[in-house]
Amino acid sequence: MFTGIVEETGVVEAVKPTPTAIQLTVRPKVCARGLKTGDSLAVNGCCLTAVEVSRRGRHTLVRFDLLQETWQRTNLQFVRPGSLVNLERALRADSRLGGHFVTGHIDGLGTIRRWERTGQDWMLDIAAPVEVMRYVVFKGSIALDGISLTVAAVRRGGFRIWIIPHTWQVTALREREVGDAVNLEADLVGKYVEQMLGKMDLRRRR
Repeated sequence: MFTGIVEETGVVEAVKPTPTAIQLTVRPKVCARGLKTGDSLAVNGCCLTAVEVSRRGRHTLVRFDLLQETWQRTNLQFVRPGSLVNLERALRADSRLGGHFVTGHIDGLGTIRRWERTGQDWMLDIAAPVEVMRYVVFKGSIALDGISLTVAAVRRGGFRIWIIPHTWQVTALREREVGDAVNLEADLVGKYVEQMLGKMDLRRRR
């Protein structure tokens, strides 16, 4: 479980397809502290398991093995050596919940259709698939590339969010352009509500 409060941007060191998985190697700084093999790390909002933690000079390298399901469902398929990725360590039971509950299970890919500066802030319009939009509500929460954000407007086939300077500076959003893919995870609460209401409706019909 994560909060959507990105701790830092890591640098992609290597992407290497193998017969069993796609090996993704990332160079973190803050998130390397105390990280060990088997730990979870959110990479662009996708919960991944560290399969190897090694040292190269002064740097720590973390390798993940991505299955085809993860590769095809997330924008990690588009990263290259040198790309920035958002990183967040798993939520501790005694930590503050600064954002909202984020599972690290990506619901779908969105596409940036408008990305421009307005005053000191940035306006970001996202085109999103119907399976994500069903849970998107005005002033609700959504995780975009692992960042906990508030929905500022809901439109047909997409939504708008506003990015403050701090978020732009400390996340990989500063590398994004119109047409880029972003990982989307809808608020978990909406999914549970939908399921419970569906069960209640089924009982009434009986």
